[in-house]
Amino acid sequence: MKKYTIIWMLLLLLTGFSSAVNAQTNKKANADTEAWRYELEVAGTGVQGTYLLKVWSYSKKPNVAIEQAKKNAVHGIIFKGFAGDQGILGKPPLTTNSNLEQEKDEWFKEFFADGGKYQKFVSLASDGAVAAEDRMKVGKQYKIGVLVSVNVALLRKDLEDAGIIKSLSAGF
Repeated sequence: MKKYTIIWMLLLLLTGFSSAVNAQTNKKANADTEAWRYELEVAGTGVQGTYLLKVWSYSKKPNVAIEQAKKNAVHGIIFKGFAGDQGILGKPPLTTNSNLEQEKDEWFKEFFADGGKYQKFVSLASDGAVAAEDRMKVGKQYKIGVLVSVNVALLRKDLEDAGIIKSLSAGF
């Protein structure tokens, strides 16, 4: 009986340790994301209503940069837009209000939280695999390029329904 008690205690200890490590990684990932340091470039044409992008994210840990690429892609579509390349047109951001993120701070914190609603609109196009040329060391950080697909049609509709951005049919 003592033997099983010791085994259970060890399992609980290991589970607690791995949860603490995972929470620490999430804190670092969120700190990296809050700086919103990323670059977007068009990577090709996606299905109608979607954009296929390469998102360059920065972090001290490559796996953190890969995870944050999805948040960065959605943030970029809403607030930055991206330039075109090789015959593919660039796109402006969904909002022209430069203060929108501060005005709707609580809404965006919840939207971009771990497991937040942003995930509904983005997916990794390469299943998280990163080509060797898309992994660079820049000073003490890594710059990681990840292919993502963003469903802009659904994202726009959701932002309009929530009253975050104006509908295209609303006029000026």
